[in-house]
Amino acid sequence: MQSSIINADTSKPFGRKFSNTLYRKNNLFLFLLLTPPLLWFGVVYLGSLFALLWQSFYTFDSFSMAVSNDLTLENYRSLFDATNFDIILRTLSMAVAVTLATALIGFPIAYYMTRYGSRAEKGFFYIAVMLPMWASYIVKTYAWTVILSQQGILYWCINHLGLHNALNHVLQIPAIGGNTLATSNLGRFIVFTYIWLPFMILPIQAALERVPTNLLQASADLGAKPAQTFRRVLLPLVFPGVVAGSIFTFSLTLGDYIIPQLIGPSGLYIGTMVYTMQGSVGNMPLAAAFTVVPITLIFIYLSLAKRTGAFDAL
Repeated sequence: MQSSIINADTSKPFGRKFSNTLYRKNNLFLFLLLTPPLLWFGVVYLGSLFALLWQSFYTFDSFSMAVSNDLTLENYRSLFDATNFDIILRTLSMAVAVTLATALIGFPIAYYMTRYGSRAEKGFFYIAVMLPMWASYIVKTYAWTVILSQQGILYWCINHLGLHNALNHVLQIPAIGGNTLATSNLGRFIVFTYIWLPFMILPIQAALERVPTNLLQASADLGAKPAQTFRRVLLPLVFPGVVAGSIFTFSLTLGDYIIPQLIGPSGLYIGTMVYTMQGSVGNMPLAAAFTVVPITLIFIYLSLAKRTGAFDAL
């Protein structure tokens, strides 16, 4: 009889015996479940990241255009040279400006979607917000080069509205202007804001959905004006969602290298500087040192965002 049971157990398919073993040994199951993603995260992602950072200490000989493994801090010192530091400030300023603009534009849209939109309107807004995210990033950027050109639809609208002179005055402002919208920092700012706006709207909308309506009604019943309710009730509750969206807009702007190449005046950003140093010049150590800048800035930003509870709103 016993021999017949043993024979029946050994006759089970290997898959059945393996699944029974995993069912009895949870630790083995978790180990096998987590090993592939941990190997990918630890070896491929962190390994390549640390390899990149390690190369930031290598030495680049500008005379022979060769990289040697002699360790030095010269690459980090050169980040504070006037030219390189100007690139960092330019990129950081654009990232902050885009983040503020997307928050100011995205908040009313998300608020209307949450509080006033009917089911059909919410569906329309969801599609309208997410539709640009389904299109190719390169295609959208190239499309904006046409829209912002002097023969584009934006100039056509401005001319028909009689705002051409006002636009010329704006384009003469040194910090944001240029010859045309397509070659100005203003045009670059518009494209950045358009591209990353959905990443701000969706976290704010998710945060607004979690705010109980009766809190706003209670605030009004207690005599608070709409502005007071917004400032003291709604905004503190939704602020983690705003910060969560800003994590995307800030970090994506900080590391982008395509929009600065296609739109706006000449002048490198961190992303384009890394691309140039690594691709054209071959100065991989300086390119690696430049990559440390957005990593450091984002790490500081995430540390501050964590205190606001922004990660709970993601």
